[in-house]
Amino acid sequence: LLQRCHGSGATYLFQRDKFYDMSYDTGDKSPQCGRRVDCLKLWLLWKATGTQGLARRVERAFACSRYLAEEVKRRDGFELGLGPEFINLCFWFVPPSLRGRESCPNYWPSLGKVAPAIKERMMRKGSMMVGYQPHGTRVNFFRQIVTSPAVTRADLDFFLDEIERLGWDL
Repeated sequence: LLQRCHGSGATYLFQRDKFYDMSYDTGDKSPQCGRRVDCLKLWLLWKATGTQGLARRVERAFACSRYLAEEVKRRDGFELGLGPEFINLCFWFVPPSLRGRESCPNYWPSLGKVAPAIKERMMRKGSMMVGYQPHGTRVNFFRQIVTSPAVTRADLDFFLDEIERLGWDL
């Protein structure tokens, strides 16, 4: 009944190629993917930081997305997929084994397996977690959204360095 009432089956949120038992993903079994009373959280944040403080947080989130996009463009092996759109940044990490092979027939299917493999490695290592998804005809790519005011440029650099480290041998 929960699935019928609240399930959206959003493939961009609930990928089927995860390495673990997907019955543990509870997001598609509740309203708002399991979030609770989001409007209360927003109201409390607004009361605590004020309108100007909230505006600074939003501007900072945009700045983090712009910085990350510039780093993705600058680094070898990283390629923008979409964005930044709002504070969403979608990108691929292309391991050395696939670089320069864009015209090969198995390039895109092979690239589509890279993000899930890296995510599995990062989760097993416990270093970080990031989402990935396909979109239309585009194969799986990483989708990063930075909203925490505690995130620094050093954190964003670590994020990209770790993806590169974990995917170098794929």
